[in-house]
Amino acid sequence: MQSVHLYPMSNAFENAMSQLDKAARVIDLNNDVLELLKTPDRTIQVKVPIKMDNGEQRIFEGFRVQYNNWAGPYKGGIRYFPSVDLNEVKALAFWMTIKCSVAGIPMGGGKGGITFNPKELSEAELERLTKAFTKMIAPNIGSQVDVPAPDVYTTPQIMSWIVDAYAEYKGQEDLAVVTGKPLEKGGSKGRDRATAMGGFYILQHMVETQNFASLPSSPTIAIQGFGNAGAVMADLCFAKGYKVVAVSDSRGAVYNSDGLDIVKLEEFKKSTGGVQGFAGAKDISNGELLELSVDILIPAALENQITLDNAGQVKAKYIIELANGPVTPEADEILAKNGIKSVPDVLANSGGVTVSYFEWLQNIQKESWSEEEVFVKLKEIIVPAFEKIWKLGEVKKIDLRTAAFAGALERLQTIWYNRGDNK
Repeated sequence: MQSVHLYPMSNAFENAMSQLDKAARVIDLNNDVLELLKTPDRTIQVKVPIKMDNGEQRIFEGFRVQYNNWAGPYKGGIRYFPSVDLNEVKALAFWMTIKCSVAGIPMGGGKGGITFNPKELSEAELERLTKAFTKMIAPNIGSQVDVPAPDVYTTPQIMSWIVDAYAEYKGQEDLAVVTGKPLEKGGSKGRDRATAMGGFYILQHMVETQNFASLPSSPTIAIQGFGNAGAVMADLCFAKGYKVVAVSDSRGAVYNSDGLDIVKLEEFKKSTGGVQGFAGAKDISNGELLELSVDILIPAALENQITLDNAGQVKAKYIIELANGPVTPEADEILAKNGIKSVPDVLANSGGVTVSYFEWLQNIQKESWSEEEVFVKLKEIIVPAFEKIWKLGEVKKIDLRTAAFAGALERLQTIWYNRGDNK
């Protein structure tokens, strides 16, 4: 599950635009490019009337923001959540533009959502709502136009309904209209592990390339979050021989300075429902985990975990942001001042969108790659992207988040010049 919000959504788009301005100054971005990136290309807002199971009609509000498509079709998830509004979706669509550009994939940025609590609807109601929403935005999506994906509280099943509804609208099936589909409906192998895998390739590169990070061959690692991304990351680190000294779930954390046996811990969590109480480990809080003296801290859970209040107590040498928005802008300043490098979410967790792009490509080319092929191709994209951002940060003497945004903007500006729109 992706995190629900990056920042308090009242100022999400404002935060996004301040990040844009900061990175634009670093590379002296062309003013025309800057102005074009301050607003989305298209905003779609729809009212979706649905007949509920009890026969009553209810009207839902839906959004799709197509932010920028210079690099390729718009790409980004659709979320089902009570707080979804236009401000939130615009911010997320901008961040998707940056994330795809950082990864260097031929996709632009978009995002969508419907404002409601999906837990309150039956499966039949969810299907009717999804298909009705799809048909309302169908004239503006498609494999060469805009390619949605799962996000908060949307699933492979929901993506499958989108494929069906879009096929009804078009009169023919287009599997590449969405990604994140079930395997039997054109989904990609490896998608479920892609986010963690991308972050792991970056970590492995940092460990093995001493001139980058000067890390020990078996670094100490603390992972906040033991869900999809966090548990897979813990598995990968443990299998590689890295020392995972702490992990947490929503109930709390466990710590062992000698390292945790992740395989046994996973079995323990399955049987008890949580990680606390694991034999040989000390129970600590999620807050204490963030302040451990470790080589690598990996926030892989919720947004806004390292803030103005606790950033000064963070002792890790490096942070790899597997979650969306785990470090607030104010905390960024403190971490940088304390010499802590944070590999930003737009790069660290871009394995997910990269493998989504692979799914789209497999559908277009009518191919099916093995999981091994998917991960080899992922590593070939994400490691050079990391190297480029790290070097830009060193040359410009800026933090890695600003370097990632600056690198993304440089790529977008080059594409804009090559398109000839400025002539």
